[in-house]
Amino acid sequence: MYAAAVLISALGLSYAAVPLYRAFCSATGYSGTPMTDPSRFSEPSRLVPSYKDPLNDTKATQRIRVSFNASTSDQIPWTFVPEQREIYVLPGETALTFFKTHNKSEQDIIGIATYNVIPDRIAPYFNKIECFCFEEQRIRAGEEVDLPVFFFLDKDMLEDKETRDVKDVILAYTFFSARRNPVNGQLEPDTDLSLYRVGKDSL
Repeated sequence: MYAAAVLISALGLSYAAVPLYRAFCSATGYSGTPMTDPSRFSEPSRLVPSYKDPLNDTKATQRIRVSFNASTSDQIPWTFVPEQREIYVLPGETALTFFKTHNKSEQDIIGIATYNVIPDRIAPYFNKIECFCFEEQRIRAGEEVDLPVFFFLDKDMLEDKETRDVKDVILAYTFFSARRNPVNGQLEPDTDLSLYRVGKDSL
């Protein structure tokens, strides 16, 4: 009975690993995953642009270039592109951008997008208020849709010696076709995500 209990527990944990890991990354910014914890933007003061360097109030804060990258897996017949290649934001300033997705096939398809941010050390300060990532996106045959991303860079990055000098950030998305998990019935990307390197600090 003990052996059976251990086996069942191990099996349950193996299927819970992906959603638990996803929640952990979203809460901590681990491995280049942007933050999606609502408590991070519940205070209005966090959503006010920082015009002065908090460590030197005589110095103006420089804007940070945020570039957008979009790709799809070979198994999904969609085009997926950012409507803006880049924008410049101040820490604490909210920004809205859109990605355009077009289903080129003759059938309705459900897709799921994964994402990461580069360099990965900025991820704990990259907060997404609204995003289409890891959500079911059903696009009809021939349909074209705009998908929004609403985000801001936390002003606390200016007080962190690892991130205060970051001037270029890349937010990258990849769309996969979706499959339904045979155990829990949830939709998930139809690929082995362990084969994809996320959060690679290349800047």
